[in-house]
Amino acid sequence: MSQFLNSKENAVTEAIDGVLATSGGALSRLDGYPHIRVVVRSDWDKSKVAIVSGGGSGHEPAHAGFVGKGMLTAAVCGDVFASPSVDAILAGILAVTGSAGCLLIVKNYTGDRLNFGLAAERARAYGLNVSMVIVDDDIALPDLPQSRGVAGTLFVHKIAGALAESGADLEAVTKAARRVVENTSSIGMSLDTCTVPGSPKENRIPEGHAELGLGIHGEAGVEQIEYSGANGAVAAMVERLAASMNDKPHVVLVNNLGGTSTLEMSVVVHELARSTIASQISHIIGPASMMTSLDMQGFSISIFPADKHELELLSRPVALSAWPGVTAVKPVAVLSLPDGLTPIAPLPSKHEPTRRFLTDCCTLLIDAERDLNALDAKSGDGDTGSTLAGAARALIEALDRLPLSDHTQLFRAMGQELSQTMGGSSGVLLAIFFAAAGDGASSGLTIRDALKAGLSRMQEIGGARIGDRTMVDALSPALDALDEGFIAAAEAARGGANLTATLLQAKAGRAAYINAKQLEGHVDPGAEAVARLFEHLARVAPGSRLPGEQALGVGATG
Repeated sequence: MSQFLNSKENAVTEAIDGVLATSGGALSRLDGYPHIRVVVRSDWDKSKVAIVSGGGSGHEPAHAGFVGKGMLTAAVCGDVFASPSVDAILAGILAVTGSAGCLLIVKNYTGDRLNFGLAAERARAYGLNVSMVIVDDDIALPDLPQSRGVAGTLFVHKIAGALAESGADLEAVTKAARRVVENTSSIGMSLDTCTVPGSPKENRIPEGHAELGLGIHGEAGVEQIEYSGANGAVAAMVERLAASMNDKPHVVLVNNLGGTSTLEMSVVVHELARSTIASQISHIIGPASMMTSLDMQGFSISIFPADKHELELLSRPVALSAWPGVTAVKPVAVLSLPDGLTPIAPLPSKHEPTRRFLTDCCTLLIDAERDLNALDAKSGDGDTGSTLAGAARALIEALDRLPLSDHTQLFRAMGQELSQTMGGSSGVLLAIFFAAAGDGASSGLTIRDALKAGLSRMQEIGGARIGDRTMVDALSPALDALDEGFIAAAEAARGGANLTATLLQAKAGRAAYINAKQLEGHVDPGAEAVARLFEHLARVAPGSRLPGEQALGVGATG
């Protein structure tokens, strides 16, 4: 996969300079590129305990993104997923350590332990007071003698950094950091591996599976499990986290591993808030990208039973955009709809033919979801099928409260239902269509003419005309042909839909922003949906001349 990089050799140095350029002067770097890559606070005066961390790059914003007042004093950056050299680490220690001493926060990987450990010994030989803590918060592989350090490291950065900023001595800062390490647990999950610059992507996670407990360098996890949605993913992680929790309130850190969308991360939090450990979670950090694994489509959850003082240290504000802050977890607040927006529900009534007709039509749209999304991906944002299928599911669920025996009220009720449940412009337009059809039917029009009145109102408000490459291209000729029966209407709808594949300019909808080359040969998904509906009606009732009336089980006079 292509990446927005110039070369793998210069990626880290160029990224660091990008971070510095946007720091407003708050950050500086030591000379020594490319072998020594150390980001330091520009305002540091060595009067307090220095907090130094680092490791391989590829985990951004960690570690340079957390350099600043109240967190890290310096970050030492290695190559992607590779520990920095002893000389680079020593340069960072020497640059920021004064008489108050220095704490090194090191993730539990062999390279980091060895290089940071040797650098600490060399710094001590210079007469500096240096201590070190090893973070081993990963609980995915419980049988390992040395667990990995992952996103729980951020708890240590924040608490140690806040203590150091307040003037605590090295012994107190180190003791507090060790307590955080001993009580922090983390686990991660991903649907895909990361892409390392200059290396082929490892595709080891099969479709329909997720990997539980993989490391932040893309190391294989403890097991691959069948993926059934965010709820199952969170449940599998929570099951393992619960075993390490006590009965105290916990702070949870929800970390994006780099390639997971904001929408997905919010769903993860939703599942976490209703999980079996929800009652033990008092505060949350994130969801945010804090310690990533390049572009990995995954996330991790870290927990820490912070006492009152530790919670206060975690909550102290810092002027670092990478740190999302700490938020108390509260129940979802629900406010009543304003006056005038609460819908007036029609009186429900039963009519089995109408129920079957609507159910069949809705089922057809649900079954067509994937096909319509694929069509829409050619000319829009790829969600037409999902939008229509979602509305169809909502209508099926609403059948028991709809006035099925009164088509006038039924049209209005369907319009109201669609306006509430169907997203995007399609929902609004179809709500207008059915509401206007209801108005037409109440004035004495037949169902066919009422539907044509609905189409006219939809075109008036939406602006679409024949030839604009929308559902109107199939719906309008189909309604015109209703006098001749379902088969004629289906043929007209299909002809109109197929015609849209030859139209090289859309004048309405998202396809209006697509160039002609992308539109050519692709049927408009809305028109395709209309054509499929009428073709379905032609199959189930080929002899009908007034399809709306007979299929809905009402009289021929409408």
